[in-house]
Amino acid sequence: MKLLEIMLSGQFFKKRQFSEKVIIIVLLLSQIIVFGQKNKINQNLVWYGYYNNLIINEKYSLKSEIQERHFIKPMKQHQLVFRTNLERELDGNWCGTVGFTFFLQSPNDPNSESNLMVPELRPDIGFQNSQKLSFFTISHRYKAEARFFNVVEDNQLTNKYVFSNFRFRYQLGFDIPLLKKDKKEKLILKAKDEILINVGSKIVKNTFDQNRVYLAVNYVFTSRLALEVGYMNWFQQQSSGVDFYDRDIIRLSIFQKINLRKNKHE
Repeated sequence: MKLLEIMLSGQFFKKRQFSEKVIIIVLLLSQIIVFGQKNKINQNLVWYGYYNNLIINEKYSLKSEIQERHFIKPMKQHQLVFRTNLERELDGNWCGTVGFTFFLQSPNDPNSESNLMVPELRPDIGFQNSQKLSFFTISHRYKAEARFFNVVEDNQLTNKYVFSNFRFRYQLGFDIPLLKKDKKEKLILKAKDEILINVGSKIVKNTFDQNRVYLAVNYVFTSRLALEVGYMNWFQQQSSGVDFYDRDIIRLSIFQKINLRKNKHE
């Protein structure tokens, strides 16, 4: 815990405006890339997710998730994701995270005859800021990931992993309450836009990795349980630089909170 406190010192991020304007411009430029592209493959998917927030104390929480992602027609698994992050509350509505993702990638073509799932190991570090305004909440999430892929030889997995690249992510989010009961938010409209950028010697033509636009409705059953239904457009550039995946995704998510604090205020 002490090491994380040193790494995630809140002093460095008190000036929240240091990059938000620049990154919003980058988001706009990514939309120009989206509308200016030519060669794209359209795909339809469904993502199922379970998200657990284990609150340890006033400062720390452990957030974990499992996501199953599959194509719709034909129905075939695309990805399976296991992610966990240790989060620490910082000053000025900031929080910092360190985490790890175990990622299983099936072929991007649902008609592929191969059923090989390639593992990826992905450590990450991130920071997030949330600001509650008059009738909505705005959030900024920054994350850096290192990507290690399992080496495949003769269409078989080996015991070796190789470093691929770093990836930087920025997500701009809005939470707008649509319905309240007993002064508590019950129905929330969520809108998010996230851009992902590749960095590394192996990245030649796809520095712009992808852009994700998400719109959802979140229903809060209790302070410990919520259900979310949403739509995501996932636009991804391939390594060729001129070919793109344009994916329409329905997301179904369950959020659960477990509070271990002695003095619980729910």
